[in-house]
Parts: sequence; structure tokens; C-alpha cells
Amino acid sequence: MVRRTKEEALETRHRLLDAAEVLFQAQGVSQTSLQQIAQQAGATRGAIYWHFKDKADLFNAMMDRVKLPLEAAAQQVTGGPEADPIEDVERMMAEALKLMTSDPQVRRVFDIATHKVEYTHDMQSVHQRHLDARNACVIDFEKAMLAGARRARIRLPIPAAAAALGLHALISGLIQDWLLDPEAFDLVSTGRRTFRVYLSGLGFVRPLASGG
Repeated sequence: MVRRTKEEALETRHRLLDAAEVLFQAQGVSQTSLQQIAQQAGATRGAIYWHFKDKADLFNAMMDRVKLPLEAAAQQVTGGPEADPIEDVERMMAEALKLMTSDPQVRRVFDIATHKVEYTHDMQSVHQRHLDARNACVIDFEKAMLAGARRARIRLPIPAAAAALGLHALISGLIQDWLLDPEAFDLVSTGRRTFRVYLSGLGFVRPLASGG
């Protein structure tokens, strides 16, 4: 009986988060009430407050269910002694872009996190989460840049921190532009080509494959 109760509670939690995703994307976070989420999920308002402290807590729980592309790319750079860190970043970047194009939930949550949320006072924890994730990603990219420069025996033309920030802006900007009109360009091939041109400007020689 206890096990069944826990399963039902978990099922309700997932329904609430599913409903939040749908409504947040359709009408924006600030325009979506907890009551609307409860109704969409077929639950009561009390059920929301049983699982979540407030809307920000629910939003962060929604974000916890997926690994966003840039976070996944940065965290999976191996950095081993025999590894090429720049090759690792490129591979993981390509896989992250493929994930964005193939996984509807990842695409939906990224769209919400970048286009559908306002960082108002009551959403301060969401703003901090976004900032912390961005900073962690940039730090991981910076480490890869430094290790890659040592391995290639080159001197970066700009500080590694600036190069890492530019790389993050490049990839996140491409994803955001693609989300505005997914038919406008091929995200993966455009990302690969743009990434390699960016690396070339930093002194990393990477082949430009004809097929992207």
C-alpha cells in the first residue's frame, strides 16, 4: 500500500512537470499560474504545493529532468592525457546539437529556458541556476582551450577565458536562432562548420569536411 502511494505521488509529480512544460512553452512562464498547471495535469492545486514550494521550485525541477546541450557537451570533455581536448569539445558539441534536433523534450525545455522565462524577483533562483550553468560550462571550455593550446603548442590570440565565453555564445546563439525557425538551416552541419572556423581563428587547425 505504501509503495503504491509513493508510485502515485511520483506519477502525479511527473504529470505536473509535463503540464508545466506544455504551458510554459505555449504561454510563457510568467503568464502560467500554478492553478493552470494543476488543471492541465488533472491534479489539485494542493498537489502542486505538496511537491513544489513555488513556481521557481517547479521550474527548477522541470530543468532537472533533462541535460541541456551545452551542459552535456562541457561535462563530457574527457581531458585525459592522450585525449585531444579540442576534438572532444567538437565531438560533444556535435552530439549536443544532434540531441537538440532529435529530442523534443530537450528542445522544449531549452526553448522555455531561453525564450519563455522572465527573471523577475520571485524567479531569482531560476536566474541564478541559469548563470551557474553558464559559468560552469565556460570554465570547462576554458580548461579545454588551455589544454588544447598546450597540446598543439600554440599561443591563443586572446585569453582562454574570452575564447571559452565566445564559444559558449556561438553555440548557444546558434541554438536559439535555430529554435526561432528550425527550417531555416541545418543546426548540426552549420554548427560544425562555424565551430571549426572559430577554432581556426584561435590557431587550432581543423579540417573543414565538405559534408559538414
